[in-house]
Order: sequence, then C-alpha cells, then structure tokens
Amino acid sequence: MGHDGSAHLLHRFDRWMYRDGRPGRLARLMNRQTAIAASAGLSPRRLVTLEVSGRRTGRRLSLPVVVADHEGERYLVSMLGEDVNWVRNVRAAGGRAVLRHGRRVAVRLEEVEVGSRAPVLRRYLALAPGARPHLRLDRRAPLEEFERIADRVPVFRILPDTENS
Repeated sequence: MGHDGSAHLLHRFDRWMYRDGRPGRLARLMNRQTAIAASAGLSPRRLVTLEVSGRRTGRRLSLPVVVADHEGERYLVSMLGEDVNWVRNVRAAGGRAVLRHGRRVAVRLEEVEVGSRAPVLRRYLALAPGARPHLRLDRRAPLEEFERIADRVPVFRILPDTENS
C-alpha cells in the first residue's frame, strides 16, 4: 500500500476513534497516556496537557493538546469543534486553565474572533497531523478554505494568568 493509502487508513482510524465527535474508549486511553507524557515534559514542547475545572463537577480534567504558534502568539484549537467538554469548561471557567509540560503554568485562554482564526488553523494543521481527519482540510490548502470552517472551530489565544500566577 502506498503512502496515500496508508494515510487514508490512518485518517479513517482517527475519525473512528472520535466518532460522534467524542473520544471513544481507545482514544480516551491514548489521550490519558499522552497527557501523562506531556505533563512530565517527555513530549515535544508543542504537546502539553490542558487542565481545566469541570463546569458541573469542579474536578480538574486533563487532556493532551497541541499548542500552535503563529506570529509570536500561542494558541489552542478544538479539533472536534464547538461541542466538546474542554471548550465548554474553558468558557465556564472564564478562560482560566493550566498548561503542563514539565511544570504547571496558569493561563487565561482568550477566544479568538472568527475572522482571525484561519491562519492559526492552517498553522495548527501543520503541527497536529492527528487533527487533519477531523478538520478535513489539507494543511497546505488556501487560507480561504480555512476561513470557510473558522466559525466551527474554536481557537483560544494563550495568555498569562496574572491573577493566579
């Protein structure tokens, strides 16, 4: 099987792991292992663990995320769109969260307006190959294609949390 065929199978597998827009059992297990490695600083710097309080339980929830850098700023992107718990939890927490990569850093996540998301989304796809089957765009696609999906893909600018540092 050529490169294109194996990439297609991998994309189908990624979509299967997140069918219905939620991580299945295997994806949850893999996310937990990845979060442990990212928290300990054993992964590339762009892979971190996001910790946010659950909006109903108040318990700290952790998941691995890819930090996209663009024009001197850092961003988090929801590859599964609007209807995911971490996005709802971040919004309910007023953007307050913690990023871990070897050490814990309190941050404030500020939602980026739709009109400014496209270049960040393109950069994110370049850094996060696992997100490609979910966004269904080529990382080299014209910016206009990213603009078409920007209203469905939340993007958050990572800022220091000066109140909780």
